[in-house]
Amino acid sequence: MARARLSTAWIRALAEPYLRGYRAERETGGSLRGYWFRWQVPRGQTSLRRRGSAAVRSQASFGFFVGYLLHAGDYDFLAPEPPECLVFAFVQPVGGGAHRRLVRQPESLMRKTFHYIRWLTHRPPRFALFDREIAAMVRHNSMRDWPPNKYQHFSRNFFIETLAWLVRSGLVGKLREEALRSAGAHRSLRLKNSPHDRESWHGEKPAARQSSPREGP
Repeated sequence: MARARLSTAWIRALAEPYLRGYRAERETGGSLRGYWFRWQVPRGQTSLRRRGSAAVRSQASFGFFVGYLLHAGDYDFLAPEPPECLVFAFVQPVGGGAHRRLVRQPESLMRKTFHYIRWLTHRPPRFALFDREIAAMVRHNSMRDWPPNKYQHFSRNFFIETLAWLVRSGLVGKLREEALRSAGAHRSLRLKNSPHDRESWHGEKPAARQSSPREGP
């Protein structure tokens, strides 16, 4: 695809209303072009995984990718026909504690969402689940048969339809809640272990924190 046909700046504005609160990060390298929309767990709330004999400590993050696949690269498990437009949900690091809980386990959030969204969507391209890949739940479509001057128009329709289903399935809101829950646990642990917190509990109990209204998906 020519550079003009690969314009991705518009994707951020399109996806943000569906993925409120997720931080957008532009992807311009490798086989992907588009945006990661990510909730990041604070530093210190890490998952441990192994590659051979080396332990790799990684920061957990949840979210979605919206954009294009230019060549198979690390995504050959999709059996793609590039160029493709695609949207997928991810939990990183793959194989970490959050990934096992939210993706791999038999009754995980991702599996239950996948079965529900497959029930919602009866025509291709349908969602697929890959519990050992970064693209945990993905919907992708080849653009090979599309007129080049229609790439943006047709992929825009694909993105809108796919993101609307992800919101309707509840996954957008539930991944956000998981990230906020993890962040809250991290903050509580830091407060519990701080000298100021220990002094407060031996003396005057800290004032209760008022909760704010929860944002919908």
